Amino acid sequence: MTRALPTEAPASRRGRILGVDAARAVALVGMFATHIFPLRADGQETLTAQVASGRASALFAVLAGVGIALATGGTRPPDGARAHLAAAAGLAVRGVLVGALGLTLVALDPPVAVILAYYGLLFLLATPLLRLPAPVLAGGAVLACVLMPVVSQLLRADLPGGYPDQPGWAALADPGALLVTLGLTGTYPVLTWTTYLLAGMAVGRLDLGRTRVAAGLLGGGVALAAAAHTASALLLGAGGAVVLGGAATQRHHGTTPVGSWWWLAVDSPHSGSPLDLAATVGSALAVLGAMLVLARVARPLVLVPAAVGAAPLTVYALHVVAVTVYPGRGPDDAAVWLGNVLGATLVGVVLWWAGTRGPLEAVLAAAGRATRQSVQGRVAQR
Repeated sequence: MTRALPTEAPASRRGRILGVDAARAVALVGMFATHIFPLRADGQETLTAQVASGRASALFAVLAGVGIALATGGTRPPDGARAHLAAAAGLAVRGVLVGALGLTLVALDPPVAVILAYYGLLFLLATPLLRLPAPVLAGGAVLACVLMPVVSQLLRADLPGGYPDQPGWAALADPGALLVTLGLTGTYPVLTWTTYLLAGMAVGRLDLGRTRVAAGLLGGGVALAAAAHTASALLLGAGGAVVLGGAATQRHHGTTPVGSWWWLAVDSPHSGSPLDLAATVGSALAVLGAMLVLARVARPLVLVPAAVGAAPLTVYALHVVAVTVYPGRGPDDAAVWLGNVLGATLVGVVLWWAGTRGPLEAVLAAAGRATRQSVQGRVAQR
């Protein structure tokens, strides 16, 4: 359970920040859409692709960073080495469990790319960063956005092309290859996705109860996304489109080809370019800011979405199982998507009514809390 913020952002009866949870619901519904509806038709991007592709998963990742910051003190990061060690240990256990759930879901052979193993590694990478203040985290996000795509291009230059299989439990037989997939070549490569982690943690260290902060996230996010898309158009118009040809608008699965540095100028979803990262961070901040503002000015409108977003791991896992059983991809796509949305809403509202966490969230919270308390006790005894 997160610590209450000093100026009290609109919260549920369990003390959760409604705007943050509502933003998680937006991410989940967007991911449902990208998993069920086609992203291209007649050679053109569909409305689903234009609105949600790349943005929904990025929003989910940025909010993961926000959640990490909130769960480790919010505006008050862990103070001192003892508190940091305990918080890091609890977060590491949560990361391992999230990763294990991801490997398990892959064993079902779902028709979608499962993101959780990548998230687990992001959680582990966050452990040494828990005491950093918001300005340092934000600066790190900027550096990661600019530099990590370049590093990725360099590291992948000598690797085989194509996209690796989804990492399941069998991938543990070759830990090195698994790390390369999760960190570099997979659908959600952690090397470049550290941008989302750092940006989210920076936001989570802000006072999200302040209207000025919420409005700043909304306006700043819109401006950042617009600037990134404009910069990509200008760069490609200045010569990049000629070099890349029709491939400049192709869809990607986490990375771009390494044949030309012009790939760093594209803003295509899941390309992992600096401008893609900047645009999707911007859209994520805008959605979060909008939900925080909405929770303040029209609280009833966000209550149901916030109930769904309060159990994101449970809802996501159930969705992966659901699309494995019935993936859609046909004339009944709308019905399948609506069924997933209504099912998620039912789960969220029932849990809210019962005043309890989602079952997967409860397991993670209990494991993290027990680990944190155990480490605190051991350190205190020394």
